[in-house]
This record gives sequence, structure tokens and C-alpha cells, in this order.
Amino acid sequence: MKYKPTIGLEVHAELATKSKMFCGCKNEPHGSEPNTHVCPVCLAHPGSLPVANESAIEMVLRFGAAIGAVRADYSEFDRKNYFYPDIPKAYQISQYQYPFLTGGSLRDVALTRVHLEEDTARSSHELVDGSLVDFNRAGVPLMELVTEPVLQSAAAAGAFARELQLLLRTLGISDANMERGEMRIEVNLSLSETDELGTKVEVKNINSFKAVEAAIAYEIVRQTELLEAGGELAQETRGWDENKAQTFSQRSKETAKDYRYFPDPDLPKMQLVALERFSPASLAEKIPLLPEKKREIYSNYNIPADTVETIIADPRLDTFFAQVALVAKDQTLVLKLAANYVTVDIAGLQASGEFDLSAVCPRLFLDLMVLVHNKQIGSRNAKDFLPYLPNLQGDMQKIAADRGLLQLSNESDLLLLVTQVIQENPDPVAGYKAGKQPLLKFLVGQGMKLSKGAANPQVLEKLFISEINK
Repeated sequence: MKYKPTIGLEVHAELATKSKMFCGCKNEPHGSEPNTHVCPVCLAHPGSLPVANESAIEMVLRFGAAIGAVRADYSEFDRKNYFYPDIPKAYQISQYQYPFLTGGSLRDVALTRVHLEEDTARSSHELVDGSLVDFNRAGVPLMELVTEPVLQSAAAAGAFARELQLLLRTLGISDANMERGEMRIEVNLSLSETDELGTKVEVKNINSFKAVEAAIAYEIVRQTELLEAGGELAQETRGWDENKAQTFSQRSKETAKDYRYFPDPDLPKMQLVALERFSPASLAEKIPLLPEKKREIYSNYNIPADTVETIIADPRLDTFFAQVALVAKDQTLVLKLAANYVTVDIAGLQASGEFDLSAVCPRLFLDLMVLVHNKQIGSRNAKDFLPYLPNLQGDMQKIAADRGLLQLSNESDLLLLVTQVIQENPDPVAGYKAGKQPLLKFLVGQGMKLSKGAANPQVLEKLFISEINK
């Protein structure tokens, strides 16, 4: 490429606190009647005073510990001044000069800063010829992360955003659902023929990882064509039109001076080192096993990388598999089999909404996998048995025997079954004898059907070959 793209991301994530950032209203912006979780503070009534939510601050600092960021000893909140219908105060309480976190990295992407602010209200335009504003979201704690301009492709930006979502969920500080606006991404992109940065264009209103990648790809093409034609790029903010799959100009890009930042006089300055709750030791106790460490551990079980990603992306599957791995200890081959069942069969049952994975005993599930691995239970029988696992207790070997799940592997027991299948299927037998090898699979299938899945297919195949070739 003649022009080198340089990309930085700004990511907003709503924090999963019980109350809003500066008042006691419920942090429930979704699924509630409009304007029901509001009060004089988040509606900016005259004389109302904000109080900072310590839980939100702790969540940001916990995130900082996970990414290796430098934590501020001193911090303060600022007023970011601009007017829009979804900003009831005509300013947003945010942070400017003294963010809670600086530096750090995630998947080798360097970060500039992470700060805390309040979310805006939500505007809608579908029901009326104008705008309706719901203030349930106004004041929700919002963590903003800014990367260094070090990304150079749409794929790299998408991968970083997905990893960030996974980390937020692993830490339990945000649900980070993009389709609900709980995680929102803005792209800053410039093109240049040299190592100097070009004119920065910001793209807003991106609501999916796929759209992030598409918006970047579109902007690279648009800006390249404009520069090739001798045009000049404007430093501007653009929106993303999902239907047209293209960006569109919204306004000229603001600078920090445009927002007239100044310290919020209603909120006290913060000396974080003085609070035990925010000490590094206290925060470290609340950091679970992080995704990168999980990948390292699970890879030692020879589990395919895509299977590992499926497990760690779902908190319920991840928690359950971690419990199974703890019980299994060094049974690597069984764990690899268990991972396949968890990501395919258990995940499918869970998606139905009628399967309570938390009620499944990890030891019982592991013992079932051991029986499958040792070919004492067929895969089909094991899969059919999975829905009965919740709330089941006891010895898996005995349960399997009592329910007729154990495979029949005794040749003398299976010989009568093989003889019956041969007698009832003369044409396939003749076809196999004539050299049509796939018909052997058909005959084995008939044997499995006759045994209701209890027969060992390897033993059946051996017996069919022996009997037909007599």
C-alpha cells in the first residue's frame, strides 16, 4: 500500500455497578420503563450535588491491575462542556488531566489512558417526528479506554476489541454487549506516506465488531481515493451507516479546548493511596484467572485453540470446565474429549434455556467422559444422556449400567446380533462382498440400531468382516 494506515481506538464500557456514577439511582438502563430510574442529581436539577461511586472507581482500578497500567495516586473529576439533548447538565462529568490509569497494554496493544465518566441519556427517533429522551442511562458509570495509535489493520482492531470485551467480562466489571450499547467503539484513523501521522478522522456510532472492521476498511479506501485524486482530508467526525456500509460526515472534529475542561467544584479531589479498598493488595485479591493465562493452561491439555476460545468466551462454560479440569488433574486426553463435549453438546443444551449447567456435578461429568474415552459408553449414548446430568448424584459406572448405557463388547454376545443383521440385509451383504466397502458402515449402523446404541462399533465391524468372509 502506498499509504500507511494508523489506527487508534476509543472504547466506552458501561460498568456493572448497582447504582449510577454520581447518585443512588439503579444502574438499569435496559428493560425498564423510560425515565423511571432518575433523580434530581442525574436530571441536573438546581442545587443537587453528585457523590462519586466508589465501586465504579474500584472496578476501573481492578481493570488497571489486570492490564499492567500505572495507577494514579491523585485524581479528580472534570466538567466536559457541550450541549446536546442527552446531556441534562449541558456538561458531562469526566476526567481530563488526571485519569485513574495511564499506560498498560492488552494483547501487545499499548494503551494511553483509562478514565471514568458518566454516560449520557438515550435518544430515540422512531416513535415521533423529533426525539424522545430516556434518562435511565444518564449517569451510568462509563469507563473510557484510549489506545495508542499503533494498530494498522481492520483485523488487528477487531481482534483487540474482542479481547477487551472478554477481559471486561472475565473481571466481572461489564457485560459489554455491543448490541445494547454497553460497549461502544470509536475509530481514529489516518493515512500517511511516511511515518508521520496523517489527518485524523474519527468514526462514531459503531455497534459491532464486524462494523468496526468494515468501517476501517471503508475509510482506508475512501481516504486513499481522495488523496490519489489530489484532495485534502478534513479532520472530522464521521458516522457509520450500517445499511449502506459506509461512513458519512457529521461535524468537524472537536479539540480539548472546545470542551473547556475544568475541575468539577462539587466533587472532592481523590488521594487514592490513602484508601485501603483501592490498595494494590486488595485489588489483586479480586482479579480472577485472566484469559491469557487460561489459554496457556488449556493449551497444555492439547485442546484446539478455537475450542479454548469458545470455552473462555462463555462465563458459564468457562467456570464449569475449570471445575472439571480441577477434578481431572493430569487426565489430558479425557480433558480434550471433555472440552469437545462442553463446547458442542453442553453449549447446545445451555442455549435451549432448559439446561442448568450449574446443577451438573463436575466429577460426574468427568466420570462420564472417562467411560466414553475407555469405550465403555458410545458417543451417541453419552450425548443422549447429557440432559439428565443436572442434579444427578452417585457412581457414574453404576448409573450407566442401570440405564443400559454401557457398551456391549463381548464378541459372543454380539455374534447373534451380527448374524441377524446379515440375514435381514442380503443385498447390502452381497454388495459388500462385491467390493462396495461403504456398505460395511451401513451394516454396522444396522447393528448399532438393533442394539439401541449399546454395541461397540469397532467390535461389530470386526465381526461383520469375519462372518461375511467365511
